[in-house]
Amino acid sequence: MADTTGWVWHERYAWHDARGLMDSAPPEALFEPEPSLESGVTKRRFRNLVDASGLLGRLVAIDPRPAGDEVLAWIHDPAYIEDVRARSAADGGDAGTWTPFGRGTYDVAALAAGGCIAAADAVADGRVRNAYALVRPPGHHAGPAGGSGYCVFSNVALTALHLQRERGVGRVAIVDWDVHHGNGTQATFWTDPSVLAISLHQDGLFPVGSGRREETGAGEGEGATINVPLPAGSGRAAYLDAFDRVVRPALDRFAPEFVLVASGLDASMCDPLGRMNLTSECFGVLTDRVLDAAGELCDGRLVLCHEGGYSSAYVPYCGLAIVERLAGVATGVADPYLDDDRTVAALPLRADESAAVDAAARIASRAWPRSSSR
Repeated sequence: MADTTGWVWHERYAWHDARGLMDSAPPEALFEPEPSLESGVTKRRFRNLVDASGLLGRLVAIDPRPAGDEVLAWIHDPAYIEDVRARSAADGGDAGTWTPFGRGTYDVAALAAGGCIAAADAVADGRVRNAYALVRPPGHHAGPAGGSGYCVFSNVALTALHLQRERGVGRVAIVDWDVHHGNGTQATFWTDPSVLAISLHQDGLFPVGSGRREETGAGEGEGATINVPLPAGSGRAAYLDAFDRVVRPALDRFAPEFVLVASGLDASMCDPLGRMNLTSECFGVLTDRVLDAAGELCDGRLVLCHEGGYSSAYVPYCGLAIVERLAGVATGVADPYLDDDRTVAALPLRADESAAVDAAARIASRAWPRSSSR
C-alpha cells in the first residue's frame, strides 16, 4: 500500500448555491437577507491553507467523478433524485428542512457523493494509505426520506454501500464527529448489521430530538447504531473519553474492514451552529485515535469525508490539523486561536460530560454489534 494520503477537492464544490438564511424562513419571520452559513468560502479557505502550508503538494490528488442515478438510488427515492435534478436545471428549490439550493446543485451534489466514493476506491486499490475528501454539499442528514440540514445526497452512506456492493467489503464502520446528529446515515442503516454507525454530537441540537442514546438500531441491526449525545460546552476531555470508552470498544467488537469518518468541523469552539469547545489540536488527537483504530483493525483503510463546519476563520486550522495527522507531516503552521489554556493538557472532564459518556457506554455495551454480524 502506498504510504501517502489522498486528497479530493474540486472547484465546483465551492460553487454550490445554498441560497441564504432567509430562504428557509417563513415570510412572517421578516428575515433580513443574509448569505447561508453553509458557504463555499469556508471549504475553499480550508483547501487554501493546506496549499499555503506546503502540505498540498505532498498529497495525492484524487479526481472526483459524479455518482450516477443508479448509485444515488441505493438510498434516495428516484422521484427525489429527479426532483433535485429538475429544480437544479431551473431556478433551484428546497431538498428538505433547511436545505434550499440554487441552479446546478444536482451536478455538484452528485460530484460530492462521487468524490467520497473515489477516495474510498483509491484507498481500496492501495493507491493511497488514507484520504480526505473535502466535498460540498454535506450529506449526513440526507437519507431515505430526502434532504435535510444543508445535505442533499448521503455522501458517506453511499460510500459505505459502494464499498460493499462494488468492492467486496463486508463490514464498514462510520464514525461521525459532526456537532449535529447523523440522522440520515442512521436511518439508512437502522436495520443493517453490516454497517456500524456511531455519532458523537451535541445533545438535542439538530435535528431536535434525534440521536438519543436509546437509539441503537432495530432487528438484525440492533446494536450497530450507537449515539453519544454530549452536553453543550463539551470539549477535548469529553470527546476523547467518549472515543476511548464508547467508540473504540465498539470498533474493536465490530472488527470493520474499512473505516469512514463523517468529518464535520462544527464542534469547534468558534462555530456559529454549535456550542462545543474543540480546538484544532483536539481534532488532531481525534484523528490519531481513528488512525490507530483503523491501523489495528483494517490495515489502515480510512477515508474522512467532510461534513459541516461554518466558521470560515477556524475551520481551516481544524482541517489542516486533521490532514497533517493523516499524512504524518507537521507543517509548522500555528493556530492563532490556540493558547495555553486550551491545549489538550488543559480543561479537565466536567461532571456532566462524564455522566453523558457513562450513560452512552452503559447503553452501547448492552447492545454491542453482535458477533453474528461478522
